[in-house]
Amino acid sequence: MSQQFLKALCGLLFTALAGTVNCAELPTPTLAPGYGNLQFTAPPPDSYTLPTLGKAADGKVLDTEGKDTTLHALMGDNSKGADKIVLLSFIYATCSDVNGCPLATTVLHKINSRLQKEPELAKKLRLLTLSFNPEHDTPAQMKHYGESLQDGTLEWHFLTTRSEQELNPILTAYQQNIQKIYDDKGQDTGTFSHVLRVYLIDQHQQIRNIYSLSFLHPDTVINDIKSLLHTQSAKATEGKVKKTDVLKTVHHAPLGLPPVSFPKNNPISKEKVSLGKKLFFDRRLSLNNTMSCAMCHIADQGFTNNQMATAVGAEGRTVRRNSPSLYNTAYFTRLFHDGRETELEQQVWLPLLTHNEMANPSIGYVIDKINASTDYAGLFQKAFKKPASMETVGMALASYERTLNSANSQFDRWQYGHDKQALDTKAQRGLQLFTGKAGCSQCHTIGDKNALFTDNGLHNTGIGYQDAMVATDKNQRVQLAPDVYVDVDSKLIDSVSATKTNDLGRYEITQDPQDRWKYKTPSLRNISLTAPYMHNGSLATLQDVITFYNQGGVANENLDPLIKPLHLTDEESKDLEHFLTQLTGDNVQEVIDDAQTAPIGDMQ
Repeated sequence: MSQQFLKALCGLLFTALAGTVNCAELPTPTLAPGYGNLQFTAPPPDSYTLPTLGKAADGKVLDTEGKDTTLHALMGDNSKGADKIVLLSFIYATCSDVNGCPLATTVLHKINSRLQKEPELAKKLRLLTLSFNPEHDTPAQMKHYGESLQDGTLEWHFLTTRSEQELNPILTAYQQNIQKIYDDKGQDTGTFSHVLRVYLIDQHQQIRNIYSLSFLHPDTVINDIKSLLHTQSAKATEGKVKKTDVLKTVHHAPLGLPPVSFPKNNPISKEKVSLGKKLFFDRRLSLNNTMSCAMCHIADQGFTNNQMATAVGAEGRTVRRNSPSLYNTAYFTRLFHDGRETELEQQVWLPLLTHNEMANPSIGYVIDKINASTDYAGLFQKAFKKPASMETVGMALASYERTLNSANSQFDRWQYGHDKQALDTKAQRGLQLFTGKAGCSQCHTIGDKNALFTDNGLHNTGIGYQDAMVATDKNQRVQLAPDVYVDVDSKLIDSVSATKTNDLGRYEITQDPQDRWKYKTPSLRNISLTAPYMHNGSLATLQDVITFYNQGGVANENLDPLIKPLHLTDEESKDLEHFLTQLTGDNVQEVIDDAQTAPIGDMQ
């Protein structure tokens, strides 16, 4: 984008506003993606759904004629839901940061221009632009601000408030952190430090997406609007999904798995499982009411996250490790990649309290939030005959996770059901390699009566050593969208990244140098559903994993003696990969369907 365009944009938006911006002195910044062309092909609108992120807050505002109204009134406040989808942006008229408020206004203006060719879609959309500088942005100023942007294509309202006192509850409700900037003499400069956010709100006044600097683009926003119009409401979907009896995998383990055991002080029950499922999917259990356990352990992605090498927690904070799959977690004697916990009842609390995951400040904070939620009234008494506490929250979540058992795979029917037609010839060759030449079964164990495909041990394969000690490639592959990647200079990534903390694996727990870069052996059941692989998500495909082990891992002084070059041929590697795809349980869809019946904990 040219310097001339930036100056023209600056002039369009700001010159008329009391001459507060000198466009001639505008520097050339690195422009946000929203100014250019989308660098990938957006998925079809009917191929995905948007989660519900909470109720859009109300608040008192003024229109451009100075008349009192409310956000809900402008969204279409009625018992049957709003009449249009809404895009709500927060700006201040004299903002001179081209990647700040001007970006939001420019993207909305581009959407307005695009929808001139889609009048039917334009009728279903309303734009609300609200100033967070009521002292300067009077109704008259907002009217002037919007005059050059409106052409009648879209219903676009420019709003302000009577005072900061009426504005602040709105900013708080939408988590818009706005700070005035003062000069070295303590004088108000009339500028603000703020984080750009634009909110997509559906016809039921539910927030369905929040666009930030990196993700605000007219193509993706229009795509999301079309997705909302193509997708049934979450409530309708919930009503059509059939619940399944998940307790049956506990009382009658699927073929290939041993009986499920549980602590004596926490016998399983339908009430505990139901409560645990509700907690697992409840976004309110995070500090900012947006993250749930299910956000990192996605049911229809193998109870992990197929799109991220390492997890992302509250407010976009980076997590060092890949989200492990929760399938068959009832059988694990070590939990977390470094094996730091041994009981599910205790394990569930670490993500709830960790700053870069769900970020709650204390156990009491979580309990108080649960007790303040009316939809939990009586549920803990019913399940435990005692109130919500650190103990009962852990027990409930553990009870639900112990039902996520999946087996009776093609392998199980061949190995334990004695159905010799269950595995084809290619898979049988892969199994022979698995237990023989490739040596996989030394750690991913297969027993005479059942197979957990893990020894529940910890091993150094060299992945952790490589991540910490080997220089990063000049370029790194970055995912822009599902199946869309670009190669980016590592120096550029480092310039905008937080300082990376080395991950030493089991050593961080034991402080024993021999435990450096040891990580827990994951189960291989449902492995074809749970990419990417390894503790850091560094291997994208099963073939990448096989190639890694075929070359003998990465040499280091603590490399596990079982790791050595395998000398597999290309054909053998393909046979081994095919065998691994035969480890998917036959009840996966039942577990997913049951998960989709859970409420996600919207704020009321």
